[in-house]
Amino acid sequence: MRILLADDQPRIRFALRALLVQQPGLAVVGEAADAAELLALARECCPDLVLLGWGLRGLPAAELVPALQSVCPHAYLIALSSRLEVRRTALAAGADAFVSKMDPPGQLLRAVANCQHQAGYE
Repeated sequence: MRILLADDQPRIRFALRALLVQQPGLAVVGEAADAAELLALARECCPDLVLLGWGLRGLPAAELVPALQSVCPHAYLIALSSRLEVRRTALAAGADAFVSKMDPPGQLLRAVANCQHQAGYE
């Protein structure tokens, strides 16, 4: 499964990459620090999954999700935020899942595995 990371915090992107590259069948194909970079990379590499930091600069996330879905309509989207109140907004905007940045790493891996299962990547 090809994954695109999008978060404005370099440390978060580093930690996500370090966690994901250890998992069989997962490949991080790009990293974006803002909305414009995310959309450009999504057009270029058409990932299977996008991990989206909900506070990404450049475009409100509720507007970014539909823009991203128009670029890569088959990509799964997991929204990430340390603010739990974002969960409802993210899911209503079209995210397939929400994971808190405060959750243990296993929670994110379970969400990614669920996307793999839904996409038939098992």
